[in-house]
Amino acid sequence: MQSTLNPYIHLNGKAREAIEFYHSVFGGEMLISTFGENHIPDAPTDGVMHSQITVDGKIILMVSDAMEAGKPDGFSISLSGTNADELRGYFEKLSAGGTVTKPLAKESWGDEFGMFTDKFGVAWMVNISAASN
Repeated sequence: MQSTLNPYIHLNGKAREAIEFYHSVFGGEMLISTFGENHIPDAPTDGVMHSQITVDGKIILMVSDAMEAGKPDGFSISLSGTNADELRGYFEKLSAGGTVTKPLAKESWGDEFGMFTDKFGVAWMVNISAASN
């Protein structure tokens, strides 16, 4: 799998409704993972930590509930794939002059994951599949 660019929409408490709607439009496979299932403290148990729609083996859209109270609805750009060197390079170059909010590190789901806001204020996430670690 090559690197991919996926829209990841954050909606404050409306993620489940949104992903179900998008699924009704695009079809494919839908995945919903809650904060409770992932034992995330100080988050609503039934809130959506991560959801996605996959069509023809390609993720086309991801949605989650915003995790920060009072944060306006917004978005992150998610880069993901198995090419670890390429994705680490994207993380390093795109975060230069910005703020790393979560350094790339191995996570409980097995992948390497990190987040940052670039120097223009755009939020990014990078996920390197466990298959490449």
